[in-house]
Amino acid sequence: MDIAIEIVALVAVVAAGAALARRIGISAPLLLVVVGIGLSYLPFIPRVELSHEVVLVGFLPPLLYSAAIKTSLVDFSKHRRSIGLLSVGLVAFTTVGVGLVAYWLFNVGAEADGQERLPLWAAFAIGAVVAPPDAVAATAIAKKVGLPRRVVTILEGESLVNDATALVCLRTALAAAAVTPTVLEVGLDFLRAAGGGVLIGFLVAIVLAKVRKRFTDPVLDTTLSLTAPFIAYVAAENHYVHASGVLAVVVTGLILGHKAPVIQSAASRISERTNWRTIQFLLENTVFLLIGLQTRWILDDVSRSPLSAGTIAMTTIGVFLAVVLLRPIWVFPTTYLSRRILGRSRPGPVSWQSLAIISWAGMRGVVTLAAVFILPQSTPHREVLVFIALIVTAGTLLLQGSTLPWLVRMMRLPGPDPAEDALQEAAVLQGAHKAGEEELDRIAGPDDPPEVIDLLRQRGEARALAAWERLGRPETEYETPSEAYRRLRTAMLQAEREHILKVRDEGLVADEVLQRAQIALDIEESILDRAEADDVGGQSEDLRVPPSPAGACEHLEKAPMVLTPNTPEGCEECLVDGSTWVHLRLCLGCGHVGCCDSSQGRHASKHFSSTQHAVMRSFEPGENWRWCFVDEKLG
Repeated sequence: MDIAIEIVALVAVVAAGAALARRIGISAPLLLVVVGIGLSYLPFIPRVELSHEVVLVGFLPPLLYSAAIKTSLVDFSKHRRSIGLLSVGLVAFTTVGVGLVAYWLFNVGAEADGQERLPLWAAFAIGAVVAPPDAVAATAIAKKVGLPRRVVTILEGESLVNDATALVCLRTALAAAAVTPTVLEVGLDFLRAAGGGVLIGFLVAIVLAKVRKRFTDPVLDTTLSLTAPFIAYVAAENHYVHASGVLAVVVTGLILGHKAPVIQSAASRISERTNWRTIQFLLENTVFLLIGLQTRWILDDVSRSPLSAGTIAMTTIGVFLAVVLLRPIWVFPTTYLSRRILGRSRPGPVSWQSLAIISWAGMRGVVTLAAVFILPQSTPHREVLVFIALIVTAGTLLLQGSTLPWLVRMMRLPGPDPAEDALQEAAVLQGAHKAGEEELDRIAGPDDPPEVIDLLRQRGEARALAAWERLGRPETEYETPSEAYRRLRTAMLQAEREHILKVRDEGLVADEVLQRAQIALDIEESILDRAEADDVGGQSEDLRVPPSPAGACEHLEKAPMVLTPNTPEGCEECLVDGSTWVHLRLCLGCGHVGCCDSSQGRHASKHFSSTQHAVMRSFEPGENWRWCFVDEKLG
């Protein structure tokens, strides 16, 4: 019962802390670390020790897997150079740099105090412990303040791989306590761990993909998904293989996430996404609370160290400064050198402002505090090394985490534009709708009811038009058709639910029947809620889309960017017949102004049908995009 009460209390504090952080507008990891530090000094709070076995086997695999299945394999591959330089090169550089700083400062102080020196292997071990940043806090802040997606992708990709590099470096340092390894042995050990982890992750993903493809029940599929990270981790870490379990989990998650639309049903994907979001939320925030809760007993242990307070303070500050400074020292030169030697990467160069953000987003997390407890009990001055890991973790979270939003604002990096996202989504859905109609034309037979065919066309078209309707005047006084549908259908669903509840209370219908009816309403209502949440809450000053690749659309290349409108006051046909338009489009062939397909008249499309003028431009304030009717491309 005591353990059950502690777990319930832990989850309650995590939920309350995360809710409070959202309400006051700060990062949940930062707040939970501070809350944990405060709670650790309360007399009724038991001593909390974060066992490295619990973290490395219980916390790390599901956390990495939940992040990997949501990471785009295409984006990861696109930024592999930047991710590799950070997750492998920077971790090794930090391990060596911090190790040398710790070795020098520690032994200068130990000699002055007349105490045992710190072995070189232990110095490199603490370097490996503090080397890997935890991107949970960084990306949470980055998404909140609106960092460019490329920066977020690089930080998330780094966090997926850097733990593996750090743990291999730590294992090598601990092995050096018995036998001093050669550079060749270190390199072979790293290649075996990394190559074995990638290979096992790939094999586990292939096997699980074949098995899950046969599962249609969302419950069974989600159950298998929950075991996937542990299967990959155990398969790689067993003593016969001795590969990197972390890399195996990451590779498994990346492949299964990439293959999800093919191997899983829609219901299974929704179920898996919901469950992993919940697990990730609990584990991430619990970890940061546990970091704070360990503060008191770590400080109690270090207070009994034979080293002087001056030596401990000097070494701790030196290691902390090395951790913070080594990151930009590595990031800027290696980025520019890699461009000079290897040429520009496929996505193009990263700006110096983005590099500054990446350099400052070096907050440490749970892996640092878990890895330090791997150090043997016989390690000289182990309590001081644990204290250093705590200070580096808490210090980077509080210092860099609290100042990162300020730095982002100062650099004025453009974050994702919700209006631009809505525009590109509309173009994708338009193409998807066309593909669906073509398939319907191919498979529909003469015996299929015409009213069913018409209904299918209307439903597909409504989804595409709803995306286009989110663009346009933010200050508009009219209600779009999709908004009207959502408002009216929500009221209908509420009345339908009240009727079902009335029937339930009367006890006249079996509960299973009523539950199926309620689930049907819940699914439809969740679709309406999702559409409302995705609405653009206001446009940017200049809504743009990336230009079409050269040669992708000859009509967009030849069409002018602007043209004098025939009727600048509104849709030409609507002004004549007195109807109401939704959004306006300008023909770049003749200057005709028509309304989009969300309007009743659909005059822009009808104008194209009659004139075959291929390109039109949005005639809404602040929008700067064109659309080719022929190739169905944005420009």
